[in-house]
Amino acid sequence: MNDDQLFAETVAQRTGLVQVLDGLTEREWDQPSLCENWRIREVVAHITMPYRHSSVAILAAMVRARGKFDVAADRLARRDAIEPPPALLDCLRRNVNHRWKPPGGGQLGALSHDVIHGLDITEALDLQPVSPPERLVEVLNSSKLLRAFNVDLTPYRLIATDSDYTHGEGRSLRLPAKDLLLIVTGRRQLSTTTSDAAD
Repeated sequence: MNDDQLFAETVAQRTGLVQVLDGLTEREWDQPSLCENWRIREVVAHITMPYRHSSVAILAAMVRARGKFDVAADRLARRDAIEPPPALLDCLRRNVNHRWKPPGGGQLGALSHDVIHGLDITEALDLQPVSPPERLVEVLNSSKLLRAFNVDLTPYRLIATDSDYTHGEGRSLRLPAKDLLLIVTGRRQLSTTTSDAAD
């Protein structure tokens, strides 16, 4: 996909997530997500971080965190998650067309960010994913994805059962694209899936 197509997918992803979040109860907003130690509300606060904080503010947060982005992002998410769910949702709704891109990540990086964190929400709440398989494969095909999460997949050949995606060599691991992405990003452990899906 070119950047225009990737941006259209990003807008569709955010729009779909708004629809999902709009149907949540207040109790569900406080449920744990797949992001360690974050509830649904912290994940939404993190997704909307680029819309509510300037680059200078984020850099300042990183300085206070001694250069550790994960620490800075965690602090900002926890602070912003104090807002009531309607305010968090409204921030996302107003920015579905935002042109933010992560530094060095480009438009695919923006799409990947929203797709992965979208799964953190829908999987935790046992809801259907926002992303269709083709969008998930676009993220799986990112050359930076495997390096970013450092999951050892060398013994396996990943094969999506619902789309045209394969990666690697070795023992075939056949799963829907959604489940492969959860494995690649460390959200799901290989040990819990390989017994039934590998051959």
